[in-house]
Amino acid sequence: FGRFYLQELLNSGGMAEIWLATDERQKPYALRRMHQRLRFNLLARRRFMRGAEIHAKIGDHDRIIGYVEHGKIKGQPYLLMDYVEASNLKELQAQQDPVLLENVAQILIDMAEGLEHMHDNGFMHLDFKPENVLVTRNGSVRLVDFDLAQPIPTKPKKLSKKNPGTPAYMAPEQLQGEPISHRVDIFSYGVAAYELLTHQKPFPGETPGDILARQLDRSKFVAPRQINPDIPLAMEKVILRCLQRDPGARYPFMGVMV
Repeated sequence: FGRFYLQELLNSGGMAEIWLATDERQKPYALRRMHQRLRFNLLARRRFMRGAEIHAKIGDHDRIIGYVEHGKIKGQPYLLMDYVEASNLKELQAQQDPVLLENVAQILIDMAEGLEHMHDNGFMHLDFKPENVLVTRNGSVRLVDFDLAQPIPTKPKKLSKKNPGTPAYMAPEQLQGEPISHRVDIFSYGVAAYELLTHQKPFPGETPGDILARQLDRSKFVAPRQINPDIPLAMEKVILRCLQRDPGARYPFMGVMV
């Protein structure tokens, strides 16, 4: 693929595939390239390239996957990133991997620091979930996938009607198509943290409507310490504040939470 040798397919999603790639000096990279079948899909191409541009603007940080370059090779959009040997948080949770048990407190802090860096640089992630959190064997975290990211507006603004994302991790205002701010990421963090510590979702549901109904009517909501009494009281308070229905009741900034 251009000047790169594709060594191993690491992952394939709806939009793109990720390869372990090497250049002529045998330096390894993670190369994300858009599926060939989407080459005439202008919306997908625009989203892929915008995500790569935002990744470039976020800037280097230990908790964000390293950006190298992006562009097109023979018309096929690609994004070149640092290669790290890691699995995503969803996979590790499913396997009940010991790396989570041994490093759970640090992972929670690192995820928050990654989001804090994004917000400090003017962008909201809008698809923060366990699949987009990589964890290395020594428990080090990297946030990935900025396809849905957008600049943080000066005041809450509505997204396009498409409203892409993952409903289980979306804040109520996002699910309802109301104006949103960076505080939707804070809500998503709360969902991911709750799930990491309890192995359950705070607002389960088969459809976006089911999930929203549980978010709005908290009568069936179970506090995390009722499921896992080992969670420190202070950590439960952090999660509960992140999960507030009203965005104004959540943390004003990730930095305050960190």
